[in-house]
Amino acid sequence: MPRLTSVTSPTAEGEVRLALAGLRARAQELSRVAEATARVLAAPEGLSTAVPEFRDFAREAVPRWHFAMLNDHERNDALATALERVVPRGGTVLDIGAGTGLLAMMAVRAGAAHVYSCEANPLMVEVARQVVAAEGFADRVTVLACRSDELAVGRELPRRVDAVISEIVDCGLIGEGILPSIRHARRELLAADGVMLPQRARLLGALLQSENAVNLNRVNLASGFDVSRLNTFATPGHFPIRLHTWPHRTLSEPVELVSFDFATGPLGPGERGLAVPVRESGTVHALVAWFEMDLGGGVTLRNSPENVGSHWMQALIPLAKPVEAEAGSTVTLDLVWSETSLSLA
Repeated sequence: MPRLTSVTSPTAEGEVRLALAGLRARAQELSRVAEATARVLAAPEGLSTAVPEFRDFAREAVPRWHFAMLNDHERNDALATALERVVPRGGTVLDIGAGTGLLAMMAVRAGAAHVYSCEANPLMVEVARQVVAAEGFADRVTVLACRSDELAVGRELPRRVDAVISEIVDCGLIGEGILPSIRHARRELLAADGVMLPQRARLLGALLQSENAVNLNRVNLASGFDVSRLNTFATPGHFPIRLHTWPHRTLSEPVELVSFDFATGPLGPGERGLAVPVRESGTVHALVAWFEMDLGGGVTLRNSPENVGSHWMQALIPLAKPVEAEAGSTVTLDLVWSETSLSLA
């Protein structure tokens, strides 16, 4: 039988060694990419997307969720319907996060005169430009290779836009930076009477009992050995989970965790105390959270656990330590959100 060992925390020296090892791993990866790039550039006459080095890079540069997202018909139909209802006819639109150019083309189809679509990923910029051109929208969609907070009126944009559209949301709504992006665009790029899509959103959540779920992002003992050093590299804050695929019990009814008004709200980091009534007795390991996003025009998108067809998963927000809860009692928690992460204090 393997010996049982206690789970310990890294020492200060161990933390330094882990950090140095992480930097060495990063340096190795950068060196590998640089060497592969140099090999391709040494024979530019054979350059194509079929080059093995390019395919390796592209798998890292283009997240796999793009494919699931573009095949999410509920999402696509909801966005198309909302754009038809809220985009100003003949107006100028800013699309934050071009991707393949889909939302920009939808906005033109909905009546926009011109759409400026910004994208930070150079590879996706070229994909969007080629898609837009092939679909016949090149004269009405301009794809800009930058972040939205790098745009300025009078430089990339001829004037303040009549509408800002964006769908840079993750399973927990804020993980892709929608709060600072919309905050900046509203202040610097949107006309005073401009339209925002989405208009508002709220996060809902429930108390969750599921060691299987929280153990997707932590480890203590494995076969009796303490391997908790790996927890240094666990995802801080919330992380995605497809709830229905893991054994679990929800111990409360859904409650509203936080709401955001994209048109007028402050959209900054914050925290909120929660008092969640317990429906069933059990061990609370986490909050499971999902969003309801009001796109405008009476259209709502949600990634609730029941919506198993959505490409978005749910967000798991672990407690630092499990809490025993009795039915009829109340669990009090402090929800904290940064620009891009949800956590429980």
